[in-house]
Amino acid sequence: MSNPIGDPGHGHSPAAWTGVIIMLIAVTLGTVFFWFDLPVLVWASAVLLVVGLIVGWILSKAGYGAYGPKYSPKEH
Repeated sequence: MSNPIGDPGHGHSPAAWTGVIIMLIAVTLGTVFFWFDLPVLVWASAVLLVVGLIVGWILSKAGYGAYGPKYSPKEH
């Protein structure tokens, strides 16, 4: 039933989880800082959002992505 070639991984990799968690923290902080009218910190959280994207990409290239050699998928 499972087709590893057609399966994009669905984000079940350490690279995806790390990137998404960093980006969720950035969005949460940005929302709080926006509410308290702290524009410098809102922009800092926007930078953190981009950092999360870059960290996920770097981890994926380092082998922690869905098909990387350092990642072993778990059975459901």
